[in-house]
Amino acid sequence: MAIRGVIFDSDGTLVDSERVAAQLLSRQLAECGVELDSHEVLRRFRGVQFALFVGRLCEEHPQLDAQPFMHEFRERSLEVFRTGLAPMPGALEFVRELALDKCVASNGPMEKIQTCLGQAGLLEHFDARIVSAYEVKAWKPDPGLIVAAAQVMGLAPEECVLIDDSHAGVEAGLAAGSQVIGYGDDDFSPFEHLPQFHRARDYQEVAARVARLA
Repeated sequence: MAIRGVIFDSDGTLVDSERVAAQLLSRQLAECGVELDSHEVLRRFRGVQFALFVGRLCEEHPQLDAQPFMHEFRERSLEVFRTGLAPMPGALEFVRELALDKCVASNGPMEKIQTCLGQAGLLEHFDARIVSAYEVKAWKPDPGLIVAAAQVMGLAPEECVLIDDSHAGVEAGLAAGSQVIGYGDDDFSPFEHLPQFHRARDYQEVAARVARLA
């Protein structure tokens, strides 16, 4: 089936916000006596529901208090994001020129998604077609978020391709029945034998994969 719509993850796929968030989390953890560098933070929280990530940290480090920690991070991260974020290389050009219908599906809260996309110059290209896991109560790898994103475009998940930089996102897209493009430099080898999965390290490769699927 030829695809008719494209579903984008936001953090690390459209917007270079994961790296910024990981650096902030590493600093905030250090203030609480937990030494975890930004690379390890990124490895552990990429694509994961934030509450689950913090919950696991609290199990490992009893001095952490989950709710105040998350609240402080949300406030501090929005301040940082509002100072400006860059789109991922080639993302803005690809989105601007894409002829297919499109939307965003993210594990983040709506305010964060809109702030990040807006600061990166991408928000205007999605016509309010943004689905937050907090609104549909389904976080990747739950396929419900991808199903809801397809419905926003009036499509079945099988008519869509998801572009995502995380394993949790890839799992969600595959479970929903969509085609999936694993974007970026993560190790996607566990999925490379699956016919629904496609690899793209940059937006030039994304464009080629989408053109083939359409």
